[in-house]
Amino acid sequence: MKILGIDTSTRCGSVGLIDEGEVLSECLLNIPITHSGKLLGAIDYLIRETRCPMEELDGWAISLGPGSFTGLRIGVSTVKGLAYATRKPVAGVSSLDVLASQISPTPYLICPTLDAHKGEVYTALYRYDEDNLLKRRSDYQAMRPQDLVKNIKEKIIFVGDGIKTYGDYLIKSLSSLALFPNPSLNLPHGSTVARLGSEILRKGESLDVKTFTPTYIRLSEAEIKWQEKRSFDKPLLLY
Repeated sequence: MKILGIDTSTRCGSVGLIDEGEVLSECLLNIPITHSGKLLGAIDYLIRETRCPMEELDGWAISLGPGSFTGLRIGVSTVKGLAYATRKPVAGVSSLDVLASQISPTPYLICPTLDAHKGEVYTALYRYDEDNLLKRRSDYQAMRPQDLVKNIKEKIIFVGDGIKTYGDYLIKSLSSLALFPNPSLNLPHGSTVARLGSEILRKGESLDVKTFTPTYIRLSEAEIKWQEKRSFDKPLLLY
């Protein structure tokens, strides 16, 4: 099964192509260019260099978020267009699942963190079970690092771009309990998106191309301001 995976949840866009679980090619673009300016070029590069025309793909996989609102919208709209053009199914995966699954089986807790700005991170907790299958142990959340560390009582592996912003705080708060992987794993890889997506597509599951949307977890800045305006405009009620 040939699957092309796309991640635009962070500043670093990534595209990866796999065939039966083997990585054929991958492109990481951690450069100051918007996803709209580099994503299609990266996809075209992978297709040409692997000599795998789009008609031979079995499907697409896309990271739905959480992450950059603008980046996610670009990724979703791009894969929708490609899915319509090729009539291939699309699988959606969580960017937090992607980061967690890039950590090899370990007895420690795994905590992907993506910088959500506004003093928060997008995060969830994961652990490998006795069969070395990765299981999510909490909801996807946007929360302050101060709240994240409150209940951590064991060694935990932090992964993701949230480390760049809050790594020093995590070390200071958790001391030897906080572990960090190779920095290259802090970026969601398109090949991992493709691998997780292929597992979904093998089950015969796929997204409705017409209706699927990114997973934001929290409201956008525009939505927050709109809700604040609505609350301000409402008259006060006495009880």
